[in-house]
Amino acid sequence: MFIIKAEKRDLDTKLGILRKSGKIPVVFYGAGKDTTSISISNVEFKKVWREAGESSAVKVSIPGGDIDVLIHEVQVDPVTDEPIHVDFLALDMKKKIRVKVPLIFEGISNAVKNGLGNLVKVLHEIEIEALPAHLPQKLSVDISPLETLENQVFVSNIKLPTGVVAITNGGDVVASIVAQVEEKEEVVVAPDLSAIEVEKKGKKEEEGAPGAEAAAPAKEEKTEKKAEKK
Repeated sequence: MFIIKAEKRDLDTKLGILRKSGKIPVVFYGAGKDTTSISISNVEFKKVWREAGESSAVKVSIPGGDIDVLIHEVQVDPVTDEPIHVDFLALDMKKKIRVKVPLIFEGISNAVKNGLGNLVKVLHEIEIEALPAHLPQKLSVDISPLETLENQVFVSNIKLPTGVVAITNGGDVVASIVAQVEEKEEVVVAPDLSAIEVEKKGKKEEEGAPGAEAAAPAKEEKTEKKAEKK
């Protein structure tokens, strides 16, 4: 079992000062225990969190005795991504508990390997029930049976450890194969330069059309008439 050393926290100590000292403020509650404030090492917690996840029992060692908990909720800094506060859920090791456990996909699918289709992961976690000591950190999903487009992996196909029962419906699809769709390249049609040249040429011809030339003598005639009147 994973173990974290903890200290009782003085509520008068500012959280900023506590975090700068390399510790994280924590509260634990549940299983008939009063809500209690403690602090733990940032480095030690991140190591246990990475290995235990939020579905495995963790033993917290504090002055006066140990408690068994689940990492229930972790608040992280949006900028540094460092944990800044943690909630532990105290456990009764003799009572079963329901948790959601992440799925890890393993094996090789011939349907994917042969280019027949793509793997679709429908579920990424399932809910299980077990005594705290039997809770797995993760569950493996074997995708090797996926050889055709008709094959599927169901929750009922997942091998569960002794003492663990799936709460998620056994008929729910965990993974399947969908046919590959070839993406057609967009054909860009080059502009017809000859058509553009013809259009430009036509405009020039319009500018030199007979109608335009006929307008000039008319202006000259009006000018001559004005001169005669003078």
